[in-house]
Amino acid sequence: MTAALKVVLATPLAPELRHLITEVDPGVELLVDDDLLPPQRFPGDHSGDPAYRRTPEQARAFEELLARADVLYGIPDVDPRLLAAAVARNPGLRWVQTMAAGGGSTVQAANLSDADLARVTFTTSAGVHGATLAEFALFGVLAGAKDLPRLQQLKAAREWPARWAMRQVGEQTVLVVGLGGIGQQTAKLLKGLGATVLGVKRTPAAVDFVDEVHTDSALPELVARADAIVFTLPGTDSTSGLYDAELIAATKPGAVIVNVGRGTVIDEPALIDGLSDGRLHSAYLDVTAVEPLPADSPLWTLPNVVIAPHTAALNDKEDERIAELFAANLRAFLDGRPLRNVVDPAEFY
Repeated sequence: MTAALKVVLATPLAPELRHLITEVDPGVELLVDDDLLPPQRFPGDHSGDPAYRRTPEQARAFEELLARADVLYGIPDVDPRLLAAAVARNPGLRWVQTMAAGGGSTVQAANLSDADLARVTFTTSAGVHGATLAEFALFGVLAGAKDLPRLQQLKAAREWPARWAMRQVGEQTVLVVGLGGIGQQTAKLLKGLGATVLGVKRTPAAVDFVDEVHTDSALPELVARADAIVFTLPGTDSTSGLYDAELIAATKPGAVIVNVGRGTVIDEPALIDGLSDGRLHSAYLDVTAVEPLPADSPLWTLPNVVIAPHTAALNDKEDERIAELFAANLRAFLDGRPLRNVVDPAEFY
């Protein structure tokens, strides 16, 4: 008899969703001890309540449970140190599903050896958050076009000024930097409003709803054309500080900036300068370079900045959608077929 494939829940998953994993195949054994997992505070709370603490006995039991896994559903406590320890203690571990679309950054932070990265496959939840993040991106572009910061200030001051002309997204050119799942869905929404959509991806090829596709070498020319710029990029060594002071200086005056990727993609001090001196119209940020955003950051007080504290991706259906994605990958894993969303061990993306 073939040994059961042991899948260990390393992150919280509601009992009513666990059948999505166990029903994939009779040979799948789901191992979970809810007493060893922090309670979720909201859907998509994969690290759980920060007040939760394991006793020394529970910590040992959790280590032993992780060491039994062929597959980990989630990175333990979303902590790269625990991930590194789990990989080191378990030579039979074959696959880890991360909950984040950008889960490769946590894998990179674990500083695993080349041998471990060759032995263990890591996959992300890319695609699950695309629709919600695309809606936030569209919100940012719309809010910039309709002068949301000015409207908020006028309301706070109880002022009724002379009328002014707002911008229309359907007449704008919007640049989407990163044409993965989030970027593609963002382009679709923008195109639905009639915008001209420019896009940037590593390998230029036609993308639905995108009028022009370029590589990042064209960014200086593209930012000069764009009325709004949407960043959907992951946080990697190659994307760190990509939108820097030089590109901001080249940006079309009055452009709107939206970031639903990773905060490290934007040079934050340069962004603050651009927003403060009026070159940039406004910014709508779901992510920042350091999270939580430090209390002394000027981003908190700039009137032309709207901050969603890394919450734009969350949706009541997130846990279910990730479990469904994992189940589809689990079937592929059992069949020996390629998995979706495999992390590149060189780029961690």
